[in-house]
Amino acid sequence: MPPAVAPSRLLKQAADDGRTGALLVGGAPGGTVYLVRGAVTYAESAAAPGVGELLTVSGRLAARTWEAALEAGAGRGAVGHLLYEQGHLTQGELELCVLGATYDAAYFALGRPDAPAEFRDDVRHWLGDVVRIDPGALTRESRRRTKLVEDIFPQPGLDTAPVIPVTRAPRERVSMTAAQWELLVHADGQRTPADLAQLLGRAGYATVLELRRMAALGLIEAPPPATPDNPDFVRLPRAHGEAVNRVRPAVPAASEAPTVPIVPSGASPPAPAPAAVAVVPAQVTVASAPEAPARPPKLARRKPGARLPKEIAAEPPEPHPGADEVLLKRIRTALRALR
Repeated sequence: MPPAVAPSRLLKQAADDGRTGALLVGGAPGGTVYLVRGAVTYAESAAAPGVGELLTVSGRLAARTWEAALEAGAGRGAVGHLLYEQGHLTQGELELCVLGATYDAAYFALGRPDAPAEFRDDVRHWLGDVVRIDPGALTRESRRRTKLVEDIFPQPGLDTAPVIPVTRAPRERVSMTAAQWELLVHADGQRTPADLAQLLGRAGYATVLELRRMAALGLIEAPPPATPDNPDFVRLPRAHGEAVNRVRPAVPAASEAPTVPIVPSGASPPAPAPAAVAVVPAQVTVASAPEAPARPPKLARRKPGARLPKEIAAEPPEPHPGADEVLLKRIRTALRALR
């Protein structure tokens, strides 16, 4: 089996050959880089908000406008062209947004050199050819961003793990930026950096950068170490009300407990007991087993309509006290008054 090719190297090969298609990068978080005749036109990743999320969450574009453009132009790869042709965005605004989303997603897609990758020809993105980016410049920028976050706090697991704020500040006074405070407020221990980025309408890399700085300050907890490939240990449920395992070591019966003889001073110890004492009768093992739950006695057949025995029949219900005549008179008087 040939060795796996790094995503950045496979991207360079496709660009040198002038190919058109999509570079699919697996793993977590992974991503996709789209090329047209060797130039990058767009990139997307599950860890980075796309153009639609950035435009709608920020309020620059209404959600219904974005959905209408998707429905009208996604089939022919002209969503971006429709947005600035109909006057919803200027061409400069759209190009700037696409550039930011592409570099943002490329950091996650090209960051892991050991991630599995493959190239599929003749695959285009529904947004269309809004920009053309040199693949070499995209790779260099991804490496620069990776080095920057590693210099701040070398913990790649922070990029995908849920953000858990610390319960107590590490020092008496802590200084934070507005972006860091916003992330800390919305971090509930369940949201990942990608969730926070989409919730707040921020770039994925900018979110990761601030979270690395917060981790260096001790404001968020470090993610747990990666678990091995072995399946997780699963503890079987116990019976209700038990706090220990069902299997317990056998406890010898009282008759089996060895006795320690008392030896007077100066006397020789008694001879050891014969081997027959160590023999455990069979009935002791049977007696130590848990007793089966007692079953209720079976009822004898009785004729239809016959009464139950006194020891089984339930107590008769209490007699009904009857109607409250005074209350009924008051209700009748109130109903007459309403006529």
